[in-house]
Amino acid sequence: MSKKVWLITGAGRGMGVDFTRAALASGHSVVASGRDRQRVSKVLGASSDLLAVTLDVTSAADAEAAVRAAVDRFGRIDVLVNNAASFYAGYFEELTPEQIGQQLAASLVGPMNVTRAVLPVMRKQRSGHIIAISSSAGIAAGFEFVSAYAASKFGLEGWMESLQAEVAPFGITTTILNPGFFRTELLTEHSTNYAEASIADYDERRGPLVEYWKAQDGQQSGDPAKLARALITIASQKQPPRRFIAGADAIATAEQKLADLKAQIEAHRELSTSLAFD
Repeated sequence: MSKKVWLITGAGRGMGVDFTRAALASGHSVVASGRDRQRVSKVLGASSDLLAVTLDVTSAADAEAAVRAAVDRFGRIDVLVNNAASFYAGYFEELTPEQIGQQLAASLVGPMNVTRAVLPVMRKQRSGHIIAISSSAGIAAGFEFVSAYAASKFGLEGWMESLQAEVAPFGITTTILNPGFFRTELLTEHSTNYAEASIADYDERRGPLVEYWKAQDGQQSGDPAKLARALITIASQKQPPRRFIAGADAIATAEQKLADLKAQIEAHRELSTSLAFD
């Protein structure tokens, strides 16, 4: 496996730490980025193959600076992992427009900022691999309390699917990664923000849901270290998958979504196919 240069966002905690460690262990060079560069350095330690940089993905200027630092140090960028994200949980009506904006800024516009900064480097190389960490909630989200998060992930996936067609002629590939429940820091107080209770009609359901999400922290079945090793395998493939669904629970979600789509198509096929001009 040839040595590559990785740029990983959100590398100071959660899956970003596992991704960085796995890439380094496989002999790659890594530009590990986070809002707090000192935290990134403290968590990951020192290595000649590691460069820690400051990067708030909501800042286009930060993204451009991080890419310049990566190229100055290593000369190229082969793999971009758009991992940084946040989770604003709550009923849509109770989430403020500002919270929804912050969700989209971190999990949708943020990856766009970093990718926009990286693409000129990859186009010049005529090679590169862009990986977006989505979620099973980016495939199907027919459950309460994740409307803002799902909106950001559905948007991420639509953007990535279209981007693939735009950059493929330059030798650049893309992968959407859909993890199920992995034991990361997403559900900790550092990453999850809850809407404030403000509408009485939701009172009966809200409390149990908040308790449910808090109780899931540390109980998720997925092993992020195994996911990180799987990511290294994917990135080493000549033709990496355009989508990788990670975890048995995520596969079950995707299969149910496929079944639901097929059922909806069949239920309305006659009406749907009758809409052309006579």
